[in-house]
Amino acid sequence: MTALTVALCQFRPTKGRPDDNLDRIEAAFRSAAAAPSPPDVLVFPETILTGYFLEGGVLEQAQSAEAVAAALVERHARAACPPLEVCVGFYELHEGHLYNSALWVALGGDDAGLRHVHRKLFLPTYGMFDEERFVDAGREVRAFDTRFGRAAMLVCEDAWHGMTPAIAALDGAQFLAVVAAGPARGLAPDPLQPGQPGSLARWERLARTIASEHGMFVALAQLVGFEGGKGFPGGSLLAGPDGEIVARAPLFDDATIQSTVDLEDVVRARATAPLLSDLAEKLPHLQRELERVQQPRVPAVRTATDAHRLPRSARPPVPPAMGDALAIDPQLTRRWLVEFLRDDLTRRRGFTKAILGLSGGVDSAVVAYLAAEALGPENVIAVRMPYRTSSPDSLAHAHLVTEALGIEERTVDISAAVDGYAAASGVAPTPARLGNVMARTRMITLFDLSAALAALPLGTGNKSERLLGYFTWHADDSPPVNPIGDLFKTQVWALARHLGVPEAIVDKPASADLVSGQTDEDDFGVSYAVADAILDLLLRGYREPQIIAAGFSVEQVALVRQRLEGTHWKRRPPSVAVLSMTAVGEYYLRPVDY
Repeated sequence: MTALTVALCQFRPTKGRPDDNLDRIEAAFRSAAAAPSPPDVLVFPETILTGYFLEGGVLEQAQSAEAVAAALVERHARAACPPLEVCVGFYELHEGHLYNSALWVALGGDDAGLRHVHRKLFLPTYGMFDEERFVDAGREVRAFDTRFGRAAMLVCEDAWHGMTPAIAALDGAQFLAVVAAGPARGLAPDPLQPGQPGSLARWERLARTIASEHGMFVALAQLVGFEGGKGFPGGSLLAGPDGEIVARAPLFDDATIQSTVDLEDVVRARATAPLLSDLAEKLPHLQRELERVQQPRVPAVRTATDAHRLPRSARPPVPPAMGDALAIDPQLTRRWLVEFLRDDLTRRRGFTKAILGLSGGVDSAVVAYLAAEALGPENVIAVRMPYRTSSPDSLAHAHLVTEALGIEERTVDISAAVDGYAAASGVAPTPARLGNVMARTRMITLFDLSAALAALPLGTGNKSERLLGYFTWHADDSPPVNPIGDLFKTQVWALARHLGVPEAIVDKPASADLVSGQTDEDDFGVSYAVADAILDLLLRGYREPQIIAAGFSVEQVALVRQRLEGTHWKRRPPSVAVLSMTAVGEYYLRPVDY
C-alpha cells in the first residue's frame, strides 16, 4: 500500500484510571468505524492510559504490554471497528522493571497482534521532571514491520536526541510515531509561531527537522489537559518527509485529526535530498569516531596563570538589558489560564463554583476576570473583606470588578474579629502583626464561605510576591488553586490591560492595604519592573556581576537576592523530621491530582 490514512487522537486522560481512558480509546475506535475513510493507523500520546505525572503511583498503575494489547483487542472488537494499527503510550511492567513505554498493535484481520514495544531511553530528571526516580530506561531503538511498511516509535525526549530518529531511519522506518507528554512552557510572543507556547513551537521545529533530515513521516501525538498545574497543550501534528506540516490539532482541546498521505513521498524525498543514504555511507567512519570520543581524554598541561584565566569565548554571557525579556503573548496567556481553571476546578476536582477574596488590587481582579470566563460569571463569588483602616478605594475598586463581570459580591467586615483577637491576645499588636492577623482572618473567612457555598478558593498571589516573600505565610498562599502564581507582577499588569480590568485598578500603586499609606514598592525599596527583571535573571542562573553588567546597581541586586534567599522557607511545606522509609513527601510521593 502507498496510500496511508493516519489519525492522531489527543485527549485529557483521567488520572490513574486506565479503564476510563480505555473507554475513551474505544470511543475513538467507534468514531473511526463511522468515518467515511477509516484510518489505517491511530496514534495516541504518551501515558494516555493513566496521565503522566504519577510519581510513586507508577508502581500501582503499570501493566504488561500483553495486558494492554489484550484490552485494545477487546475494545476494538466491541466497537466493531475495521482493521487498523494503533500506537499507545503507557506505563509498563516488564520482567520486574517499570518503563515509560509505547506499544504498536495490529487490531483485526488475520495478521493481528502485538508488533513492537519501545521503552523510553532518555528519562528527563530536571526541572519539573523526575522520571529516573520512578522508571527504568530502555536500551533499544528499532524499526518494525507493519501492514503498510516499516515504522518506529519514540517517547518524548527520545526524539530530542539526534541519534535516535537517525537509528530508526537507518533501520528502514518510513513512519515515526513520537508519543509525547510535553508540558507547555513559554509565554513570549513568537512572530513565527503566534498564539502557541514556546515549547510547542520547539516541538514543531523538531518534528519538521526529523522528517526532512531523514525523509520520513513524523506523527507527533501530544497529551492534553492539566496535571497539578502543568499544562499539556495538545497541538499534535503530522509532518511529511519534506518537513512540511500535513495536519495539525488544536491547542488545549480534545481532538482527532486525520490525513491520508502517500508513502511514495518517502522515496521521492530521499531521492531528492539523499541525507539518509549519505549518513549510511559514512556510518562506519562515524562509528569509529564515536568510539574515539568515548575514550577518556588526557587534560592539557596548564600553568598556574592559565588556571585563573578564562578564555573570552568561555566567559558567561552578559544577559540582555532590561526590556522585553518578560513580555507575554496576552491572548495565549488568557487561553492557557482559562483552560487551567476549567481543568483543575471542574474536570479534575468536580467543583462548579469558585470563590476569591477581591481586594481592589490588580492581582485579584485578574483572577476574577479569568474565573468568570472559565466558569461563567454566575459561578464566581467575590468576597470583599475590609478592616476599619482599609482604604475606601479598595472597596470601590473591588465593586468595579464585580459590576463589570456580573459576578456575586459579598462583603464581610473583619474589623470585629481582628480587634477581638488583638484584645484577647493580651499583647499590644504592632502594625506588622496586626496586618498578619488581617490576612489570616481573611483566609478563615474565605475557607469558611467555601465550605458553606461549595466553592473552591482561588489564590491571587503573583510570582514576584512569592519569590520576594511578600505575603503572609499560611494566609495569602493557602488557596489550593492559583492561576497567576507563575506570572511576575509586571506580567500581571500586562494581562490585566488585555483583559480590560478598569484603569483605576491597573494604574494605581500596588499595595497590600494592611497599613495605612503602605505601598509594595516602598516596602521593597525597588520598583516591580526592576525586581522582576533581576528575579528573572537570578532564576535563570545569572550571577551578580553579569546582572550588574546588564544595567542594575549593586544595591538593587543585593536587595532582591537577599529577599529571595531569605524567604525559601515560605515557599516550602513545614519541615518534618524524617524517621522512616515511608516519610510523606520524601518516600511516599503522589501528585496532588492522583
